[in-house]
Amino acid sequence: MITTRFAPSPTGHLHIGGLRTALYSYLHARANNGKFLLRIEDTDIKRNSKEALHGILEAFKWANLEYDEPTLYQSKRTHIYQDYAKKLLESNKAYYCYLSQEELQTIRENRNENHAKLTRKYRDFKGEIPTNIKPSVRIKAPLQGEISFIDGVRGKISFKSSEIDDFVILRSDGMPTYNFVVAIDDALSGITDLLRGDDHISNTPKQIVVYEALGFEIPKFYHIPMICNEKGQKLSKRDGALSVLEYREAGILPEALLNFLFRLGYSHGDKEVFSMEEMLECFHAEKINNKASACNFSKLYWLNSEHIKSLDDERLCELLDLPELQNLIKDSKSRTSILLSEVKTRVNNLCDFKKDVLEILYAPSNRDLDQDKKESAYDKAMLDKLFTPQHKEILTNSLTSFAKHIESNANNTKENYKILINEFAKDLSNIKPSLFMQSLRLALLGKKGGIDLGACVFIIGYKETQERIEKFLDYLSRYKQA
Repeated sequence: MITTRFAPSPTGHLHIGGLRTALYSYLHARANNGKFLLRIEDTDIKRNSKEALHGILEAFKWANLEYDEPTLYQSKRTHIYQDYAKKLLESNKAYYCYLSQEELQTIRENRNENHAKLTRKYRDFKGEIPTNIKPSVRIKAPLQGEISFIDGVRGKISFKSSEIDDFVILRSDGMPTYNFVVAIDDALSGITDLLRGDDHISNTPKQIVVYEALGFEIPKFYHIPMICNEKGQKLSKRDGALSVLEYREAGILPEALLNFLFRLGYSHGDKEVFSMEEMLECFHAEKINNKASACNFSKLYWLNSEHIKSLDDERLCELLDLPELQNLIKDSKSRTSILLSEVKTRVNNLCDFKKDVLEILYAPSNRDLDQDKKESAYDKAMLDKLFTPQHKEILTNSLTSFAKHIESNANNTKENYKILINEFAKDLSNIKPSLFMQSLRLALLGKKGGIDLGACVFIIGYKETQERIEKFLDYLSRYKQA
């Protein structure tokens, strides 16, 4: 059975590069009826953060990447790693190293061809062992030949054995090191296929040394190229890169973010919009692009708009989580459905969706505005443009007349209200229909642009329409143009 894993460190927020790796690992497992595991690599006690751990688990929950088996925490398994180090010592595949801090510093400063050789001073040491130094444990790396593996994305990758140092597997304080614990955990968890970022390529030969020394089966590796900005540089916050949960706060749907990340490094013809089922159907790890992917965040928001359009009313109401929307549902499901269908074609994130819904459900004069800035409830530029001395009286009378006219046409459909408004506007004399329509929009919504007026009247109802016109005309009577 194919088994994959994602293994973040709780030292910071989960970012999109990590989520993409998790997604590809998840897809590879699920597409092959395998298992996907989550492991927390929390051995760096000084840098670990409870907040970061919570964020990682919350991001997984939000993205709906369900993993099999309980989450594995490396910090609870130190005794296991120490036991395996002991086995390597007993089988002469590892040894105690007594290099002093001065010697280690010299090795760190001389990263040349002799670097690996310098680490092996105590490999087969037969002299007097220092008594004032607490030893670390180093594994014996091969001295000749190559360490090679076939990467599922990049093909064959080789390293000269002579360049691989006898790296530390247990520090002098007894704590295990990264490459040692990763190899052990992957082996004990039955990881068969390892998908991860290409920044781990240099770790792979060391992990292979551990696999072979302990007699573990070596998994298949897939090293995924990085995500970069449009200039080919490392992504940063300036490019629009946020943590996974920050995208949630920005109104991005999890399915849209996963879709976006899926396409950053994987292509399937000209198709852009994918559901999880479609991703599972077409994903093959061997087809992951072997070059870095340029990130264009405008594409993310376009994909988000497409996924928003596909949501049904129940899911939308759940995501928007607005009491005002729940009240409207109780009053009229048909009006709620029209409201959601009108707004969903106009926005590309849930934050704007909420804002637009509230702007429709609340009269401009009733919105939560600073009392000193109450005039901001209506678009001032639009007011000045429409209600000129030439048109003010005509438009005021037209709106008053429309408020009376609509009462005799109550309980209409959206389509009928649209016809009613258009016919009323056409029948007006001495004023262009478009000017009346704009003034009605200003009275009902407080701004230029927005949803269809027929839909607006249907959603808020004829009584609310009358009240908004009345409040607007009252405001207009006190308004002084600049």
